[in-house]
Amino acid sequence: MSNHTTKPEKNFNAPLEKAFDKVVTPFEEFIHDEAASGLLLMACALIALVIANTALLHSYEHILHLPVGFSIGEWGLEKSLHHWINDGLMALFFFVVGLEIKREILVGELSDPKQASLPIIAAFGGMIIPALFYFAINPEGDAAIGWGIPMATDIAFAVGVLVLLGNRIPKTLITFLVALAIVDDLGGVMVIALFYTETITYSALAVAGGLVVLLILLNLFGIRTPLPYFLLGALLWLAMLKSGIHATLAGVITALTIPATPKYDPTVFSKLAHRLLNKFDASYRPGESIMRNDEQRSILQTFENGVHLVETPLQRLEHSMHLWVAFLIVPLFALANAGIPINFSQLDSDLSHPVALGVMAGLILGKLIGIAGVSWVAIKLGFGRLPAGTNFNQIIGVSLLGGIGFTMSIFIAELGFKGSAEYLLMAKTGVLFASLFAGVVGYLWLLKCSPRTSK
Repeated sequence: MSNHTTKPEKNFNAPLEKAFDKVVTPFEEFIHDEAASGLLLMACALIALVIANTALLHSYEHILHLPVGFSIGEWGLEKSLHHWINDGLMALFFFVVGLEIKREILVGELSDPKQASLPIIAAFGGMIIPALFYFAINPEGDAAIGWGIPMATDIAFAVGVLVLLGNRIPKTLITFLVALAIVDDLGGVMVIALFYTETITYSALAVAGGLVVLLILLNLFGIRTPLPYFLLGALLWLAMLKSGIHATLAGVITALTIPATPKYDPTVFSKLAHRLLNKFDASYRPGESIMRNDEQRSILQTFENGVHLVETPLQRLEHSMHLWVAFLIVPLFALANAGIPINFSQLDSDLSHPVALGVMAGLILGKLIGIAGVSWVAIKLGFGRLPAGTNFNQIIGVSLLGGIGFTMSIFIAELGFKGSAEYLLMAKTGVLFASLFAGVVGYLWLLKCSPRTSK
C-alpha cells in the first residue's frame, strides 16, 4: 500500500470580513469616487498647464492634432486626437451624466419635490445669473456666444473641495451640491443642444430619430443586456455627428433609455439567494480549492447572475462606467484642454479682456448671487428649505464652489469659440483663474463657518 497522501491545497485567507464589514451606499461610493476624481483632475490640469508653459508646448499641440481615424471600404472617419477626446470619449462622460440625471429624478434627491425644490431653484439661478453677467460684458459680436460658459459647475472639483473639509461638512450639504450640479449638468446639455449647434443636416437627424425610437423599443421590450444599447448608441453618435448637433448628446439620450427596473423582486431574490447559499455550504469539501469544486463554482456563477438581475441595468452601468469616466476620460479631457499658455507679462490685459472678464464675473459673482441669492429668496418665500443640519453661510460656501466651472465650462468654450483661437484662449484663462479663486475662497469660507464636529 502506498504511503503517499494528497496534500490539501493552500487556502488563501484574505480578510473577507473587511470587504463585507461596512455596507457603502451608492451615494457614499459616488462621493468617494468624485472626490478622488477631483484630486486627479487637479493634478492633470496642473500637468497640462506646466507643459503648455514650457518648451514642451509644441510637442503637446502636435500630439493633440495628430489625425486618428478608421475606414470600412470607401467609408472612413478621421479626426484629430483632440477631437476624438472632446467629441468621442466625452460622449461616455455624457452617458454617465445621463444615467446620474435619470437616477436622481427617479429615486434620488430630485425625486422628492420637497427636497428637490431648493437645489433645482438654486441651479436655475446659478445658470441664468452667470449668463447674464457674461452677456452684460459681451452683449454683441462674436464674443457674445460665450454666454453659456459660466453656467456650468464641475461636480468632481466641487465635491473634492467639500470632502477635504471632512466632518466639518454635513452630508446633507454635499447632497445639496450634488443635486444642484446634476440639474446644472442637465441645463448644460440643453444649452449645448439648443444654442451650440451649427447647421443641421436633416437626413442625418432623421436617422438619429429612428435610432432613438429603436432604443426606446429595446427598453419597452425588456432588453436588459447593455450591448444592444451601446451598439445603437454608437450609431446614434455617428448620426448626430453628421447631423450637426453635437455628437456627445448621443450619450445622454442613450442613457435615458437604459432600463431602470430590476427583473427580480428583492423578496424573490432573497429566497433564491438563501437557497443557493445553503447549497453552497452543503457542497463544501474541506481542504479542496474552489477551483476543483465544480458545484460551488456553478452556484457562485448562478448567484452572480441573480445579483445582476435584482439590480437595475441603470444602477449597474452607472457603477461600472463611473470609474472609467472619473479616472480616465475626465482626466484625459483635462490633459487635452487645460494646456493654456500664460504670458505673465501681459496677464493683466488678458484677465481684463472682455471674454475672460465675462467668464470670471459669471463664475464668481454670477454663481454666488445666482445660487445663494436665489436660494435666500426661495427660502424666504417658502419655496424651499435649508438642508437639515446646515446654515445659510454654508450655502454661500457652496455657491462659491459652484464657480468651479472647469470641465463643462471648457467644453462649452471649445464649442462656442471653435473658430476663434484668441477668444478660446481668453475663455479658458477666465475659467482657470475663476475656478482657482472659487475653489480657494469657497474652501476658506466653509472652513471658517463650519466648526469641527466629533465623529
